[in-house]
Amino acid sequence: MYNYIFGPVSSRRFGLSLGIDLSPEQKSCNFDCLYCELKPAKVTDSVENPPAADAVLEEVRRALEEFPDIDVITITANGEPTLYPYLDDLVTGLNRIKGDKKLLILSNASTIAEPKIADILSEIDIVKLSLDCATKTCFKKIDRPLKGVEIARIVEGMKAFRKRYDKALIIEILVVAGVNDKEREMEALAKVLAEIKPDRVDLGTIDRPPAYDVKGVSTERLKVLSAHLGRQNISIMHKEIPQEKVDFSEDEILATIARRPQSTSDVAYLFSENAQKELERLFHEGKVVKQNIAGVDFYTLPKQINQKEK
Repeated sequence: MYNYIFGPVSSRRFGLSLGIDLSPEQKSCNFDCLYCELKPAKVTDSVENPPAADAVLEEVRRALEEFPDIDVITITANGEPTLYPYLDDLVTGLNRIKGDKKLLILSNASTIAEPKIADILSEIDIVKLSLDCATKTCFKKIDRPLKGVEIARIVEGMKAFRKRYDKALIIEILVVAGVNDKEREMEALAKVLAEIKPDRVDLGTIDRPPAYDVKGVSTERLKVLSAHLGRQNISIMHKEIPQEKVDFSEDEILATIARRPQSTSDVAYLFSENAQKELERLFHEGKVVKQNIAGVDFYTLPKQINQKEK
């Protein structure tokens, strides 16, 4: 068992990913996004009881021995990973031990304008930043940021970072029905994307149980909206099938689902035949339950549903 490592998980666009959770005890984020798959929490600018970088690195070393065929090591968190106070030491250590694996960070971009954060991220192979809106009103409505976090500064930070960063910069836009699903919001994004010049734009929508009562849009709608984003390399949400499936133990299955509900498609793509049988046993024993979200079944833990209902 690991305290800070999860997976491997099937990433939509990056293959097999070994995840690092830098705030495992509780959600630590300066956003409270409508679509977040974590339960609602008060926004913050720090991580409570952050793990030591050495402790995380030791787990990564063990995990790389256990799962040698992963494609990427993903820095993430129950919240925003750039709030982790030892990120510099962690990234330096990961680059020393990762071998031929790519290092990826998933960030909401809230801190990208800070020189220290930009310095750290420049040492990462793939930087994926969220940019759901380019207008102030839309940004505050969908991402619900900590007071003082402004979209204009984020955009300027992205532009400055792009000028110094020559690796893979990806911008992710997540579309929420009734919030940023209008052509005018995509056109506003197109203007700033033309200046940021990302290598790729990932356009997606809600596909997991969200924190709030909001819904995603159809794939057809995503295709329509993509036409308003200008001349970008746009990847519309889809699944990638890993070459090898994973033999998860009971503890690993429960830990994986505790961190993120797994759709039946996720299970089919990633879980080995034995792991799928183990999951089915856990389902029949009531340790895992199914929840249907907009026609898609997810395996989740009973307590996760209870937390949503409170």
